[in-house]
Amino acid sequence: MIGRYIRPCRILAMTAAVSLVACRVGPNYRAPALPKGADTSLASLNAATETPTPPPDAWWKLYNDARLDGLVQEALRANRDLASAEANLAAARAITSEVHAARYPSTESAVGGVYGRDPTTDEILELTGHPPQTLWLFEDIFQAAYEVDLFGRVHRAIEAANANAEAVAATRDSVRVVVAAATTREYAALCALGEQLHVAHDSLEVVSREADITRQRFEAGAGSQYDVDRAQAIVAQVRAGIPQLEGERRATLFELTALLGRTPAQAPKGLEACSTPPQLTSLIPVGDGRSLIRRRPDVRQAERRLAEATAEIGVATADLYPTIRLGGFFGGAAFQVSQLDTNAGRVWGIGPSISWAFPDLAGPLARVRQAKATQGAALASFDSVVLNALKETEQALTSYGAALAKRQQLGDARDQIHRAFDIARDGYAAGSLSTLDLLTTEQSLVALDAAVAAEDATLIQNQVAIFKALGGGWQLKDRH
Repeated sequence: MIGRYIRPCRILAMTAAVSLVACRVGPNYRAPALPKGADTSLASLNAATETPTPPPDAWWKLYNDARLDGLVQEALRANRDLASAEANLAAARAITSEVHAARYPSTESAVGGVYGRDPTTDEILELTGHPPQTLWLFEDIFQAAYEVDLFGRVHRAIEAANANAEAVAATRDSVRVVVAAATTREYAALCALGEQLHVAHDSLEVVSREADITRQRFEAGAGSQYDVDRAQAIVAQVRAGIPQLEGERRATLFELTALLGRTPAQAPKGLEACSTPPQLTSLIPVGDGRSLIRRRPDVRQAERRLAEATAEIGVATADLYPTIRLGGFFGGAAFQVSQLDTNAGRVWGIGPSISWAFPDLAGPLARVRQAKATQGAALASFDSVVLNALKETEQALTSYGAALAKRQQLGDARDQIHRAFDIARDGYAAGSLSTLDLLTTEQSLVALDAAVAAEDATLIQNQVAIFKALGGGWQLKDRH
């Protein structure tokens, strides 16, 4: 009895040995070279505001704002887009497990009964001297099959599946980058709008006070109705801007709420009281081109897609060669259930099978050409993603530098107009300046105060754009 299984075991052992030494068709993957100059220092780095030190992954903690840190952590746990990306990754990993199973024999058990007639049964009956008849046929069969991976089709398919799962993981990481940046951006915008509202209310108080003085002077016989109307028009103009700012702040709160995976009714409490945007207390760490490329998930995703496309060439090339499978079955087939485990009902078999598209290889050759073209597209896409990463970072640094210079100039102008307003008000009270001079200066003061507050908002948005371009926020250990 033991001898019946020695020869099949030897065949399986020899097959496994052959598989280990088999050649793998198709190109072996090598990481692509970076575009020339991609790994050098960033061209737009300003030593006065940035440092080549690599940035931390949790870059928002540089603002030393506990409330901001809590919001980002909540978003990384509860954001719905991120949950979708996590589910996509789980699906990709499941597919990878399925492809990995091709390295092992596939098995199938079949138990059942069929009532009727079929050509095979009729032939058996005729050979045994019985006429064809309608009867029950029972079977209890176990089958196994194993693909001998002589040309690496299974191995290349596993390579492609692994690369695909890693690309999907990079996509998930890209979503984490976006979520962290968007949460910080909306929180900063909320606080910046609070600052703008604070400035608007201060300006309203100033122009209202001056309008009252103008009206009182007119009632006392000084000035004119024109002066009164003009002053009140300025008050109305400043007051009109406040509802818009309040509406923008409310809309920003709802945007932040959605990022946290909450409904508008569950909007965070107390955030609308924030009137000071988060401030950096140190230089912005930006690293260099090499660390940027290594850190950006979209670059890693493009590189993994290239690896997948390279492996697919091997899968397609393997179809040009024979596919060899070793199969076997064991069980029973009989006209009565009681005969299934008897020698009369016993059935078994083992042997190889070879399938090959030869000589019609037009289809497989076309698939090889398609796979090579896809690899070429993936390589070009990789270069494009690297160049875009560098472009985005340089643009963000440039915009931030320009915003800093503008903020400095606006701040100087604001200080000057405040001094000029004090002089105009004193001159107006002394009668050396006209009402028109005072109101013109007042309008400039209101405009510059609003411009400085708006530029503060732009400034932090540009900071967030830098950190987003740098690709931080995905390497945290507390992933969910």
